[in-house]
Amino acid sequence: MAKYQSIIDWINNEIDKGNLQPGDKIPSENELCGRFNLSRQTVRHAIARMSEDGLLESRRGSGTYVADQRAGEGEKNVIAVATTYVDDYIFPSMIKGIERTLSSKGYFMQLSFTDNTVGKERQILLDLLARNDVAGLIMEPVKSALPNPNMDLYQKLSERNVKVLFINSFYPELDLPHVSLNDSECAQRAVRALIELGHRNIGCVLKLDDGQGKERYRGYLKAMIQSGVNFSYDHVNWIDTIDIKNGKRALIKALDRLTGCTAVFCYNDMVAGMIIELLTDCGVRVPEDMSVIGMDDSDMARMGVRGVSISSIPHPKERLGEKAAQNMIRMIHEGKLYYNATHEFDEDVILRASVSDVAKAKSVTEQTAQ
Repeated sequence: MAKYQSIIDWINNEIDKGNLQPGDKIPSENELCGRFNLSRQTVRHAIARMSEDGLLESRRGSGTYVADQRAGEGEKNVIAVATTYVDDYIFPSMIKGIERTLSSKGYFMQLSFTDNTVGKERQILLDLLARNDVAGLIMEPVKSALPNPNMDLYQKLSERNVKVLFINSFYPELDLPHVSLNDSECAQRAVRALIELGHRNIGCVLKLDDGQGKERYRGYLKAMIQSGVNFSYDHVNWIDTIDIKNGKRALIKALDRLTGCTAVFCYNDMVAGMIIELLTDCGVRVPEDMSVIGMDDSDMARMGVRGVSISSIPHPKERLGEKAAQNMIRMIHEGKLYYNATHEFDEDVILRASVSDVAKAKSVTEQTAQ
């Protein structure tokens, strides 16, 4: 790695963390020389490269500042945003974060929804290719764990210099950035929390057709294996988008595969809520007989299902939308060589009434017996 790259990486990181805002003055050449133990020539080279790339701007006699990166007069100023759904789950907050950030920089948001179908996704992409006012596309992938026939259209958008950024997931076939939850790591934390509470037989109910499901399964496996807990594929359940639309009756078969488990890790709070309903319908107590944990920390998790609040991993929602919009603006104004627009959020578990501490309960029982 070239010596000047360490300065570029540090300034990018400071901007990502919010320590440097548009309009802020960066440290002087002398300060950067001292911080990185580099020559003034190397520091100037790094600043020159970042200025050429649109991230910094030098003001004679004043110093170097983080560029504002607003939509310029006469430039393309429309950012297309397409999500799978719009409802009261995670999407309104995420869209709010995107719109507020884009509008603050003079960009206009055009919002569309794919209903998680490749047909609607294709129509949206074709409509964008027929326009000449779109600077970028923030897209939530459609069934990202399955083969998709629309990869050629994304390539055509990129060839026309329309910046493309995925949210919530990504297509592994495309070398394009994404802003999402770190699904594997967060799932690992959720399952590890169950293990730390004494659970050893842990099942899962995960979504087969979305990339998040695959990554969450990866995290589930890591937690089980690294903790030395016995893993059985008999306790793994796969569902898809249609199953979730059809409601809890589509998940009845999952209960049979959870026989012998004391806990279940669910794809999201919606699935966790349906599992809790099915368990209570069958006379299985939550969390006394079965602990349940989900992901997203939705309103459903906080309000609870059948009187049981749901343990969960938070989805960044509005923060994710803000970050996606910020990174899109930087992609438009900066070269790919110096900036990686991919960002994954790491979130911690929120434990609620749906999870029991079996290790503590066992200890109390043993003490009582003595």
